[in-house]
Formats: sequence, C-alpha cells, structure tokens
Amino acid sequence: MLTIPVYDVAVIPHATIYLSREYYKRMTGVEAKAGAEVVFLFEKNDTPYNELNADSFEAIGVSGEVTESNVNDYVAIKTSDRVNVKAVTVENHMISAETTERPDLDDLTPDEEKAALKRVKDGLLNALQYFQGGQIYRSWIMRLKSIADVIAMSSSWLAIEPEDKYAFVATDSKKERTSLYEKAIFENLEIYKVTSEAETAQENENQKVYREQAIKKQMEFLQKELDEMHPENVSEVRKFEIKLNDAKMNKEADQEARKALNRMKQEGENSPEYGQLYNYLDFMTSLPWKKSRFKAIDLDSAQKILDEDHYGLKKVKERILQQIAVMNLNKKQSGSILLFVGAPGTGKTSIGQSIAKALDRDYVRVALGGVRDEADIRGHRRTYIGAMPGRIMDAINKAGSSNPVMVLDEVDKLSASYNGDPASALLEVLDPEQNFSFTDHYMNVPYDLSDVFFICTANTVDTIPEPLLNRMEVIQFNGYSPLEKKQIARQHLLPKARNEMGLKEDQLVIDDDMIATVISDYTMEAGVRGLKKRMDTICRVAAVDIVKGADKVEVKPDNIRHFLDMRPIIHDHILDTKQPGIVTGLAWTQVGGEILFIETALTKGKGNVIITGQLGDVMKESAQIAISIVKEKFPDKADLFENHDLHIHVPEGAVPKDGPSAGITLTTALASLVNDKVVDPTIAMTGEVSLRQKVMPIGGLPEKLMAAQRAGVKTVFIPKDNVLDLEDVADEVKNALDIHPVEDVDEVLKAAHIID
Repeated sequence: MLTIPVYDVAVIPHATIYLSREYYKRMTGVEAKAGAEVVFLFEKNDTPYNELNADSFEAIGVSGEVTESNVNDYVAIKTSDRVNVKAVTVENHMISAETTERPDLDDLTPDEEKAALKRVKDGLLNALQYFQGGQIYRSWIMRLKSIADVIAMSSSWLAIEPEDKYAFVATDSKKERTSLYEKAIFENLEIYKVTSEAETAQENENQKVYREQAIKKQMEFLQKELDEMHPENVSEVRKFEIKLNDAKMNKEADQEARKALNRMKQEGENSPEYGQLYNYLDFMTSLPWKKSRFKAIDLDSAQKILDEDHYGLKKVKERILQQIAVMNLNKKQSGSILLFVGAPGTGKTSIGQSIAKALDRDYVRVALGGVRDEADIRGHRRTYIGAMPGRIMDAINKAGSSNPVMVLDEVDKLSASYNGDPASALLEVLDPEQNFSFTDHYMNVPYDLSDVFFICTANTVDTIPEPLLNRMEVIQFNGYSPLEKKQIARQHLLPKARNEMGLKEDQLVIDDDMIATVISDYTMEAGVRGLKKRMDTICRVAAVDIVKGADKVEVKPDNIRHFLDMRPIIHDHILDTKQPGIVTGLAWTQVGGEILFIETALTKGKGNVIITGQLGDVMKESAQIAISIVKEKFPDKADLFENHDLHIHVPEGAVPKDGPSAGITLTTALASLVNDKVVDPTIAMTGEVSLRQKVMPIGGLPEKLMAAQRAGVKTVFIPKDNVLDLEDVADEVKNALDIHPVEDVDEVLKAAHIID
C-alpha cells in the first residue's frame, strides 16, 4: 500500500480526491495506476518532505484507491474508510505505514443525511448570486450525492484551518462529522455573502463617485467652452474657481479659499463682504504655492558676481560663499539667518541684490524701520475693515516665487507699542524650526517660508532684542578705507553717475588724486553713500557745462569748489604744538572713526573735578577711574589734586560723547599733566582701563585706525586683546601705522616717555 503524506488538505472518507500527477509521483515514488491502493497520512505541522519522521503524523488516516490515473494531468483517488496508524517507517526518504481499519459510529439515518445534503445544496445554490458567473456551477451542485463530496470538491476555496480538516477525519460519529461539514460550509458561505455585499456596496459607491466626477468634468469642459466663446461674460467667481484649480495650494489653504469662494457665491456682488472676500481670494490665488525646485549654484560664478558688484568686503563674501556651498550639498535652503551690521552706506542692502543674482533667485526688500505694529509682520485679521496681509507675505507675493532672497532692512529700528511687538513676531519668521508653517493672520492658513533666503540689516545690535538676535549670525560690515573708497568710486559710482547724467566717458575727466581729495575733504562717513552724492553732483555740474558748449570738463584742485559748491569738511588732525595734559584718542561713530583730544588742566581750587564736553556716564566713570589710577601711581603728586581743581575737557562740546574706550587716553593725559611731560601728538591710543591698571578690549578698531591714518597719526596703542581684530583692518592702514598692543597702563606711560 502506497503512503501519501498531506498537510492542509481536506481528505474526506467516501469522497473523490484529486492530486496532481507530479505530486503523487513525488510522494509515492511511482507513476499513478488505476487500482493502486493508497493511505493518506496527516502531518501534524507543515514539514518539508525530507525532514519527515515517524512522529510527524497524526494517529488517524484515510485509505483509498486510484480510480483514474490521468484526468487533465490529475490523479483521481476514491477514499474509503478511516484507518488507525499503528506505525510509520521512514527509510531513504520513502514512507510506509502499518494501519488497521477504524470503524465509524453509524448514528446518522439516511433521512437525516439526505436532509443535510439538501440544506447544503440549497445554501450553495443561494450563494451562487454572490459569485461572478456562479450560475454555471448550478448543474454541478445538483449532481452532488453527499456532503463529503461537497467538502472534497470545494476545499480549495473554503477557508478551513488544517486542524478543522483533520477534525473531519478524527471524529468517529457520522452525525457529528456531518454537523462539522455543514458548519464549515455555511460559515464560508456567510463570509462570502458579507464580503460580496461589502464589495457590491463599495462598487456602487465608487460608481456614484465616478459618475459625479464625470458629470463635473463635462460641466467644467462645457463651462470652459462657454468662457472661451464669451470671455466678457466670465464672472469673478468663475475666474477665482479657475485660479483655485491652478494654484496648487496646500490642503488647509485650499479649504479656506474655497470656503471664502462659497461665501462669495452666496453673498453676491451687492454684499458688504463681497469686496473683502474678493481681496482675500485675489491675494491667496496670486501667492506662489508651488515649491521652487532647487538649482545647483556654481561657486565660481557666484564669486564672480559678488566681486563685480562690490569691491572689498572679503570676509562677507567668504561667509556668503560658505552658505551657498552648504546649500549645494544639502540640495535645499539651509544655514544661518545672516544679519549684516555696519554703518550706513557700507553695502549691506545692495549685497542682498548681488546674492539674489548669484543664486538666480528673485529679490525682494522689506523696510522695517519705524515699524511698531505686530500686524505689519503677521497681518491683520480679516474681521477688521481694511485688513491687509503682513509685510512678509506681501513681499512673497511681490517676489512671485516661494524661495526669494528677502532682505529685512533696518531690524534694529523696530519699536514696540500697545499694538504689539513686531520684533517678537519676527521670531517665528526667522526660526528655521518654525517658519515652515508661518501663519499670517490675514491668510489664516500656514505658508512654508523655509525656502526663503533671509538677510537682515542693522546699523547696531544694541537695540535688537536678545531672542531675535540669537536667531541670527552677525556679520560686521566695517567701514571702507580711503583706498577702497577710491576704487569703489572709480569702478562703480563714477561710471553709474556718468550714465545717469548722460555723459560720455571722455566728456568728464577726474583723476585718482581728485577722487581722493573728494573722499578726504568732502565726505565724512564709513560707507560710500555721501561719496555717491558727490559723484552725482560733479556729473550734474559737468552736464551743465557740456550743454553750454564745453567739449570736455576736467575736475582740478583749483575748480573743485565750482563742482561741489561746499566748504571742505574739516577733520581733526594731529596738533602742531605739544603741551602737557593733552593726548590724542580714537573714537567710533555711526559714520566711521574720528580722532579726539583729551584736554586736562589744573587750576587753583579745592580739589573739585570739572568734566565738560557733553560726556556720557560711561566716559565720566572712565575719568574717575583714571584719576584714581594717577593718584595711586604718583602719590607724591597728591597735593596737586588737593589744592587744585581738575578740569577735563573733550572738544566739540555740542556733540554728545560716550563709550568704554577712552580710559587709557584719560589716564595718559592726567599722568602727562601731573608730571608736566608732553606726549607726542603723533601718538594716539584707545582702550578702557580698570582699577587694576589693565588695558581692556574695545570695539570699532578698524574704523578708529582708519581715522588715525587720515589724521596723520604715526603710532597707535591698542589693547592686547584686540590683536585678532587687526585681521579686519585694511593692509594699507596697517602699513601706514606703527601699532603697539599693550596690556597695562605702565606700558603706555613708558612708551609715551612719561615714566622711565
């Protein structure tokens, strides 16, 4: 007797089982022949054939006989009775079994069996409606003679667990076995019924949706045809519908805009709200919602553009190229928010245009000077009459792209009021962790600002709130040196002025020496804004002379007053005479650096200290520290302070002066005064002092050194801690000055020949 192991196969007693010829041969080792006796052994688990052993099988099997050996490449086996599996032998991958007949408990009457078969047939016939093409199986169902045949023939599509299939065989009672058959069949029929009903319901729903979409498309097509035939009759509502379909907004924005559009339809043109809804939809549909595709930037090309548009600014350009390189690697907008800080006219705003040109992006500028209302940044809520979007979203709209270079100008001049703090509103705009969902109150939906290249400008960081300053990287724009200004005038300002005034290059002649004269005698600034005005003035006067008949105009020392019609600016120069108690100091101003003179004098009195020259509190404290240091260093001069009044004066009394950098100058001046020793006027100094007589670091060193060079100073003492700042000083300035870093007061007094 041949042995066939099976797993998850419904082998039913007294039924016909079909196995593929290939499977039959693989299991038995021989070709199928009619009349061959077989026994089916049920595997406990799904085990590979070559791993089967005597313990792999259940205790009950089913015997059978091959009735047909080739039915469309299948073998038909008629099963008979159940058998007890006494022993199983596995040798050389061949399985043999010792079996004995296992009788059934005959507790099922023929009438009960017939009734059960009828119930199953009726259930199957009723279920045919849930199967596609199910009616072709009607005749097959009618020919079934037993429930066992139903299970055997339909086991391939009945969802019956392997344990339940073995339970059919393990049950001795015919009545209980028939009940299991019925349960398996009717459970599966119910599953197919529910599944079919769900699929039918889903299909009906889909058909409804498809029909609705088809009708909408037809309506849209017909409406489009009508709009093309009569464009003058297209309503504003219809125009906004078209714009909304093309806008590619995010989900929230699209819902909000369509909600406004529906209200616009309902209200009609005569409604008071119509204008407000129109403005809102017009703004929303004109915004660039589609994210711009990142384009790789050629660093060499960007460097060339920056160099062409701006002379100098080496460190600034290097930092911008670093940002561009990071963006190239990340394939997206990344890096810090840049804050350009410097005096007016140093190129902070204009370099933003060059950056946009280098990145091949749109450029937009937002002026924030004097803004004091939070709504200027976040927008007004639409409940207010005359509501408008904030300046940020308005700038995005004007730029026409979602990734412009946006310059936020004069962020140091924001101010708070009862309407809110605009600087706090900027926190969300400039924070990369938040600005991907910036919500303007007017729009009331989030907008992604993460692709915008933000650049902020300021003249000073002192008035910028710390939380806002913390979100930006400060890049200092130091003032231009005279040589840099000369090159800027020659390469940029003069050609532009000539072009604006309609002059040809050969009609106006101005050499480098005259440009240098204009810079030194007619401007007083760290930037080049005043220089541009002077170039414009010269070109305008030259235009008048050309129109009057002159062939060529040349600017010379003897006729420069004709062109500029103003007195030269008198800069402080080093003193010609030497006098004890007078020392040259260096100061930083909003328009660059200047030298100043600390003048001291002793007069008969009672030890009073008189300070004049509109000095601020910080400088007054520096003066008190200087007096204490001098008294400590020169105790033998104590009588001078007790019997005389000390007068400290800084010229130009109409100009307020303050800052922590005059301490060493005040100390040196007082030491010079009490020791009656003069200090060389060509020596200048800057630095704060402490009671420990240490020279403390200061700011604005590049501008101060440029002022020293312009004034004719030869030697400058600076705090030792400011040595690294010399990298920001132009080479021409460093080469013209003898710069001495100092650490304490004694070093300065010795170098000034006050003490030995």
